[in-house]
Order: sequence, then C-alpha cells, then structure tokens
Amino acid sequence: MTDNPSNDLANSRRQFVDLWGQMAGHWGVNRTMAQMHALLMVSAVPMTAEQIMKELGISRGSASMNLRDLVNWGIVRRTSAPGDRRDFFTTEGDVWVVFQNIFRERKRRELDPLLNRLEACLQSAGGVPADPAGQADHAAYVQRMRELIHFFTVFHRIFGRIAEQPPGTLAKMTAMLEQML
Repeated sequence: MTDNPSNDLANSRRQFVDLWGQMAGHWGVNRTMAQMHALLMVSAVPMTAEQIMKELGISRGSASMNLRDLVNWGIVRRTSAPGDRRDFFTTEGDVWVVFQNIFRERKRRELDPLLNRLEACLQSAGGVPADPAGQADHAAYVQRMRELIHFFTVFHRIFGRIAEQPPGTLAKMTAMLEQML
C-alpha cells in the first residue's frame, strides 16, 4: 500500500475500468463502450463526454457513438448541471436494474433475431423427400431445428420475464434462488 490513498484509488479505478473493458469481449460489447460504462459506474459524480475522453484517451467520435449506445441500452442517462450547458452522463445506480436493462437489450438484439432465423431454417427445409436417405436426413434436420427452437424459446421467455419485471424484482428473484441453493 502506498502513502497516497488518492493514488491507490486512481490505480484501483483504472484496474476496474480495464477489467470491465476486457470482459466486454465475452459479453459481445466493444471494449470502449464497457470501459466508459465502468468509468461512469465508479464515478461519484456525473461526467461530461470531454472528461470521459480525457480519462480513457479516446476520440470525440468514439465517445459520442458509445455514449449514445449506452443511453440506448438504458444503462447510462444524460443529465445536466445547473448553469452548465454541457451534457453530463451517469449510470443507473442500481446494479440489478443495469443488468435487467442489459438482459432486455440482449434479448432484443440477439435472441429475437436468432429465433426468427431458426424458424426460417425450419420452414426452408421443405417437405419430406421421396427417397429413404433423404427422408432420414430431413427427419434429423427437422428434429434438431425443433430442439434448438424449443431450447432458445425457453431462454427467450426467461429473458422476457426478467426484462418485464419492475425495478428491484430481479434482486428479489435472485435472492429467492440463492436461498434455494
């Protein structure tokens, strides 16, 4: 530990921002977007785009594009300060609401299109062929498509239920599950 708690906090904050950015690839989110979210999560006060740009060393275009996406995802809010014309940005304070919003957006961006495409794949298989070898291939394909559609439909319903719940419900649901484990 150093003699300067301010440096300790700055280093720890930077480690967290870097970690969040590294994890982004596993979540299907770009690194800069995740780093911006992390920075705002651990900031005591809302930040301007210029402050974010300076802290992360990113361009104005990158900051603007990623802030817009974060706002669209519902995990960052645009706000203002009295007497200041600049936009300030802050994250949702409740981590459960943040992840509920992420569930909602991931469902919309990934699960909804996936289910539509799987249904289209099943429909495009056509009717049962006349030859026995073709019938076996067709039956195997149709069975696998139906299994996949069922599997992802279950997750689609779960994600949908999570996304529909009022704020705070996800935390309560998780606490109940935690007690069962």
